[in-house]
Amino acid sequence: MTQKLAVVLFNLGGPDGPDAVRPFLFNLFRDPAIIGAPALIRYPLAALISTTREKSAKANYAIMGGGSPLLPETEKQARALEAALALAMPGVEAKCFIAMRYWHPLTDETARQVAAFAPDQVVLLPLYPQFSTTTTGSSLKAWKKTYKGSGVQTTVGCYPTEGGLIEAHARMIRESWEKAGSPTNIRLLFSAHGLPEKVILAGDPYQKQVEATAAAVAAHLPPQIEWTVCYQSRVGPLKWIGPSTDDEIRRAGGEDKGVMITPIAFVSEHVETLVELDHEYAELAEEVGAAPYLRVSALGTAPEFIDGLAKAVRDSVGKAPGTVSSACGWRCGADWSKCPCREGASA
Repeated sequence: MTQKLAVVLFNLGGPDGPDAVRPFLFNLFRDPAIIGAPALIRYPLAALISTTREKSAKANYAIMGGGSPLLPETEKQARALEAALALAMPGVEAKCFIAMRYWHPLTDETARQVAAFAPDQVVLLPLYPQFSTTTTGSSLKAWKKTYKGSGVQTTVGCYPTEGGLIEAHARMIRESWEKAGSPTNIRLLFSAHGLPEKVILAGDPYQKQVEATAAAVAAHLPPQIEWTVCYQSRVGPLKWIGPSTDDEIRRAGGEDKGVMITPIAFVSEHVETLVELDHEYAELAEEVGAAPYLRVSALGTAPEFIDGLAKAVRDSVGKAPGTVSSACGWRCGADWSKCPCREGASA
């Protein structure tokens, strides 16, 4: 009898049109993983923030045609992963499902679809290589609340130094650098979404894992490429982890260097790459004289990356029910209390 395997791909989600922008923002800011206030405060605060940010957010999405490309980009990854699993796991009916956190297909919708598929095994695979309570953690909590179907469930908790991920990043960076003529007066910026510093101080391993990804990729690059890690998308009055991407662009300009920027934590093109990197930071680089300004594409369906995801799924199948494991053997130190793959945690 053919075994049925459901692979659930988790990501942020994005509005599919102008009318979806405000409800998307409301869903985002009412998440306790994003704003850690009691519900009585969080809900009206989310309504206020989504209303005040709607106009500027719509302007950003208008640059991309009015909505986010994240869902169609994720659908391409799902189809590519299904094809890879069909080759790697003959005799298994593997089907990928997409669960977005803040816009359709929302987690509860996907949970019903997976239950109707009646799988023997469910592998939860967040499309966040580096674990954070604000991304993977939030998605997995929502799934646990909503899924009532069959199947042994296991989870790929993180994969910050997984071989396929690293190889794909390194190849794409080398190709962009060589296409530009292999410039030497350039600094590579590994740019990741930032977080408030208090999240990291509370035991979230995200920053540590982002830096590990960058170091692993850099080890596969020509030694003359200078690099650093930086963080983008900072908002609000709280202190965020740094250095910020905009500060690093200014620093490069002040040193008469160009920048080559690569999204190291985003695996798909969306507003923070297509608008923030391609427009806002490109304009900043021009203002401060950081030339050339090069941007490496997100991984998308890079074959090495997809093969790495397929291997992560295969390795997760057959583990004990409820297992949360790293696809690259990653183990955070015991002091990183929010990491499900930390030393001393079950894996």
